[in-house]
Amino acid sequence: MTKLVVDGKEIDVPAEYTLLQACEAAGAEIPRFCYHERLSIAGNCRMCLVEVKGGPKPVASCAWGVRDCRPGPNGEPPEISTRSPMVKKAREGVMEFLLINHPLDCPICDQGGECDLQDQAMGYGVDSSRFAENKRAVEDKYLGALVKTSMTRCIQCTRCVRFSAEICGAPEMGATGRGEDMEITTYLESALTSELQGNLVDICPVGALTSKPYAFAARPWELGKTQSVDVMDGVGSAIRVDTRGREVMRILPRVNEAINEEWISDKTRHVVDGLRTQRLDRPYIRANGKLQPASWQQAFAAIAAKVSRTDGKRIGAIAGDLAAVEEMFALKELLAKFGSVNLAVQGGDAFDPKAGRASYLFNPTIAGIDQADALLIVGSNPRKEAAVLNARIRKRWRTGQLKVGVIGIKADLTYDYDYIGAGADSFGDLAAGKHSFADVLKNAKKPIVLVGAGAFGRHDGAAILARAAKLALAIDAVKDGWDGFAVLHDTASRAGALDIGFAAGADGLNAAQMTTFGTLDVLFLLGADEVKVPDGTFVVYIGTHGDAGAHRADVILPGAAYTEKSGIFVNTEGRAQMANRAGFPPGEAREDWAIIRALSEVLGKKLPFDSLASLRQALFKTAPHLMRLDQIAAGDAAAIKALATRGGEVEKVPFKASVEDFYLTNPIARASAVMAECSRLASGRMLTAAE
Repeated sequence: MTKLVVDGKEIDVPAEYTLLQACEAAGAEIPRFCYHERLSIAGNCRMCLVEVKGGPKPVASCAWGVRDCRPGPNGEPPEISTRSPMVKKAREGVMEFLLINHPLDCPICDQGGECDLQDQAMGYGVDSSRFAENKRAVEDKYLGALVKTSMTRCIQCTRCVRFSAEICGAPEMGATGRGEDMEITTYLESALTSELQGNLVDICPVGALTSKPYAFAARPWELGKTQSVDVMDGVGSAIRVDTRGREVMRILPRVNEAINEEWISDKTRHVVDGLRTQRLDRPYIRANGKLQPASWQQAFAAIAAKVSRTDGKRIGAIAGDLAAVEEMFALKELLAKFGSVNLAVQGGDAFDPKAGRASYLFNPTIAGIDQADALLIVGSNPRKEAAVLNARIRKRWRTGQLKVGVIGIKADLTYDYDYIGAGADSFGDLAAGKHSFADVLKNAKKPIVLVGAGAFGRHDGAAILARAAKLALAIDAVKDGWDGFAVLHDTASRAGALDIGFAAGADGLNAAQMTTFGTLDVLFLLGADEVKVPDGTFVVYIGTHGDAGAHRADVILPGAAYTEKSGIFVNTEGRAQMANRAGFPPGEAREDWAIIRALSEVLGKKLPFDSLASLRQALFKTAPHLMRLDQIAAGDAAAIKALATRGGEVEKVPFKASVEDFYLTNPIARASAVMAECSRLASGRMLTAAE
């Protein structure tokens, strides 16, 4: 630790701190534009100037290390002043320079009210400028469907350039020209390709980069703000949902160091317009081959008429990707009253909940990636399945302390990796030491074996999981203080469904069996759209959008989207999180658990809870760990050892991607015009690359 005196206050800070960090540790406020704690240091805005006693001029605190400060003549600790007349005058001068060419268009700028330049001009600037020359103008650049540019406002802080290169791993932005002619642009002025590009809007300290879909839609002070969690993938990123009246206007990230740091994917951020288009707002019944609008009573009566003539064991339920734990629990209880254990969650057939949590969770945790020194990715493309988690892997890789190997599809993951093979037979090559990456895994202190949906989503997924668990044990990835067996779920519902046992029980049918002709008479689809139901099965669809599940349904019961209900979601690492209600469902749509509760009474199998609170009490008796929000109930390593002994036949066919199109993975995304445009741009890039 190094002693410093900041504004007369003596503090101890690590020698590797910058002066900016040291001053903030002492409680001083340091303005900045180019500095960002998650990006490399540029030192080019000069707004963070401070005075070092004995120095002839102020220094940029973001680029000046504590260890570079010289002690006083008698060994006194270095003295830093953040409020001296020299500092005040220097900051006023810097602000005057920054505003020479900045347009005075705050009233029409989308950054207004959330602009660092506005705030710091008020705090550190002066009320007039000595420059009367004409302001320069810069042509706006095309960056794609998500980021709108007004480059005349740009102050060349280069945050966007560093973010693209360092966090996204897609170095598509750069600076051209020098001095007053310097401009930030993309190469060949093409659309950005990163799945994290929406974060450019958050890190831009001025209004040069703003959200294109949100342009001129609302002002920040008009909006109600609700803290929630993302359900577009299995990561469970912390988000804030901003609403005006009943309408969701935008979604922004919240800081959560354990999960998403302060980034969210573009799908998370820009799926907003999908929440209000193609919505189911009233019940429907299929009559004479066509869906007809109906009342709730008529819809329930149609279901009751069919169920009354059906054997309970020929009733089943499949939960979709966006289902909360509460409605899955209610549906499971309803089917239990019919004596049915035909339960499944999309993509979950390979898992056995009775085996233990460790057999289906991302055990090293997302934050644990920061300690890993070897990573084997099996049947997964983290860039498409969990873009924020992929950025975490890249962050660790950039330190030079993580080596990555891949079994599966060759893809651009934004970091270098050793390609081992295309299919499950590569496990044998690693076990036999036929590939150089085998030595990397054996010599690693904290290795991770990551299994993705491209591997466990196949019909031989259980056997592949067993092979992966066996390899994890062989390389000593499961030991005291470290569990390196990681399952990466690409959906928000799967881990929660497995936690409450929403899977085929003894003598029950899994999803593949339920969707085989002649096995079921009645099938409940709880927002499940990625399943093909054979003719002859009576389908009850509880969901939000007119997607594939609704087109196949015989009765449609309109539910609530994730922003319209309070629900618990469990992310891929097993962390229970609460998504809070930000608005209300449209028309006659209701919360899913309430639909199931009302239906149970009509079916003569009344469920024993009349409120969400009483439902959760029953839920917590079944799965007590879900009560502890934002905590992870760790799995038992014995489950992985048991999983490794299961064996099974594995097909020698290459792994396929579980996510073909990052932007169109669920009903809300498929209803979004913004996501459709992003998908079109992405497919155009793929065609160009193939040509």
